[in-house]
Amino acid sequence: MKICFIGDIVGNAGRRAVRSLLPDILRNNSIDCCIINAENSAHGLGVTSKIVKELESLGADAVTLGNHTFSNSNFMTEVGDLKCVVRPANLTPSWRGQDYIIIEKGNEKLGIINLLGQIEMMPVPDSPFTKADELISILKDKGCTSVFVDFHAEATSEKQLMGYYLDGKATCVAGTHTHIQTADERILSGGTGYITDAGMTGAVDSVLGMKIECSYTRIVKKLPCRYEPADGPAVICGIIFETNNTGRCLSIKRFCEYE
Repeated sequence: MKICFIGDIVGNAGRRAVRSLLPDILRNNSIDCCIINAENSAHGLGVTSKIVKELESLGADAVTLGNHTFSNSNFMTEVGDLKCVVRPANLTPSWRGQDYIIIEKGNEKLGIINLLGQIEMMPVPDSPFTKADELISILKDKGCTSVFVDFHAEATSEKQLMGYYLDGKATCVAGTHTHIQTADERILSGGTGYITDAGMTGAVDSVLGMKIECSYTRIVKKLPCRYEPADGPAVICGIIFETNNTGRCLSIKRFCEYE
């Protein structure tokens, strides 16, 4: 199975980039399954059911989220009806939604998991390592040949540790949340594809997808400023990886496509 994972969509610029660029990416690379992280897609904070449905119409088979999953309070009541959405599993049971989803393509079953890191993350989650073991066991029992993990975490050290921890258990572990694509994609010794961060989908001239002026005000002047998504030409970042029927990653490459 050939799988495309799109890094964090930020605001309107990110959604526009997906509209304009994703169909060609999927077609030109003969993608079998597309997964998109959309936790910053609604004006830079959270997601809505309308956005999820649009992403499905553009080719998304699954949508992952993160610490801003319920920043739009209405999404708490909507998420239960969205079968393509998987939210972070290692939090309180009061977080509605699915701990995992399974995508079937031909004779292959792909299990998809979303987890939050523990370091410098709010809300503070339970151990993602324990939850990963629990969910991978469930997915294997359900016949999944491959398992993809979106690890939404702040610390690069915790992301790397998760890669090694799940080497040979998961097919691919891709980091999200920090919005800067890293150049460390590789296949680990046990056959797991890994990258510390898949990157961001949003405005090129920005600070993590947000207006530069606001970051300047907050960081340089040390004054309060509300973050607003930047606009202008955008980039779509992500990875493409390929699996075999034993759940191992055969190849992994990162990409950035510009408007």
